[in-house]
Amino acid sequence: MLIYKEASIRGAWIQWFICTLLSLLHGVISETNTTLDIMTKYPLIDGHNDLALRLRMHFKNKLSNFSIHDNSNFATDIRRLAAGHVGGQVFAAYVLCTAQDKDAVRLTLEQIDVIRRMCTENPEMELVTTAEGMRNSTKIACLISIEGGHSIDSSLPALRMFYQLGVRSMALTHNCNTPWAESSASLYPNYQRKNNSLTDFGKAVVNEMNRLGMLVDLSHSSWETARSVLKHSTAPVLFSHSSAYAICNNVRNIPDDLLLLLKENGGLIMVNFYSSFVACSHNANVSIVADHFDHIKRVIGAESIGIGADYDGAQGFPKGLEDVSKYPALIEELISRNWTEEELAGVLRLNFLRVFRKVEKVRDELLHISPSEVEISLSELNNSCRVMLIHPGLPKSSHQNGNAPLMPVKALICFVLLWIQLQ
Repeated sequence: MLIYKEASIRGAWIQWFICTLLSLLHGVISETNTTLDIMTKYPLIDGHNDLALRLRMHFKNKLSNFSIHDNSNFATDIRRLAAGHVGGQVFAAYVLCTAQDKDAVRLTLEQIDVIRRMCTENPEMELVTTAEGMRNSTKIACLISIEGGHSIDSSLPALRMFYQLGVRSMALTHNCNTPWAESSASLYPNYQRKNNSLTDFGKAVVNEMNRLGMLVDLSHSSWETARSVLKHSTAPVLFSHSSAYAICNNVRNIPDDLLLLLKENGGLIMVNFYSSFVACSHNANVSIVADHFDHIKRVIGAESIGIGADYDGAQGFPKGLEDVSKYPALIEELISRNWTEEELAGVLRLNFLRVFRKVEKVRDELLHISPSEVEISLSELNNSCRVMLIHPGLPKSSHQNGNAPLMPVKALICFVLLWIQLQ
């Protein structure tokens, strides 16, 4: 009888264990199915990807030597973008800060060229320039951004020409200051001076971006620059790949007071996945990334959040989020934290489309405004490559290094000296 009871207890325990395991598996399968259903209905728009940088570093932008469909050496390829349910990707045209005041404009043009070629030569991808184009695309919609204001060489005409080439977003800084805006980093000596958060010319850049309908990107900008832009811009702005400072105290992340200003502005923060920005270490997982989403949601609401993972830019991503195929792992984690389908639809794509449409609406309201002719003063620059265009008949010495002609000044001095002698 004792043996029978022990067997009965053991059988009951095994039955309980199996039922519990099946219940857990059912929950996991249910969450996975819900994730895939939501991401199929609302394909992700990611705010920042640096694949173009990898193409330059490893292939010198020669697409004929690169398989974009399947390349395990990078975090991004078409096969894994499809697996990650990516319906839109903002690709960054980025050049190093060491090109500032040198050939940054040329290099940026080359990066724009390789993005345009990549997105027009592959049938799975489509180059878009409007919110409507991104919303309606049935392919992987590509939007071009410039990462770093040094790419325009402090020239509003250059900014306008980049817009004509399809650029719809620009980060005001990268890891170096420009003459008119301040970076969150101090890695380079460029334009390290006081009161450089947003100069008058910097405000003119923001104004012209508002007029054009170009997204102002504040990732990489200093908090003071971000604060100034948020108070100045008439259109919503975004942080294309930044996370919450309250979770990880890195200056590339955004503190709560700036999040509140972003809410007032109607803009968007697209959360970065880079381990050093989400965990302040190389030991990160999906849960800590989700903590950033939870925190930002508590402070300003889910409607102000997107995803800007920074794949192929940063090195070192959380376990479970190693490449562009892994986005569903994050959405599944957020579902387990009771995020609703409406909130996730916003995070995945609708929030970005709303902000982009509002930027275009501000553009339409400013159609009566002529293109800005504001120029940065030469005293704000430190660029020996910049010259003043003067009639070639004038003496060479009068226009080297951007100096004004000296002949009228010399003539005036001679006249004054002669007049003194005659007195």
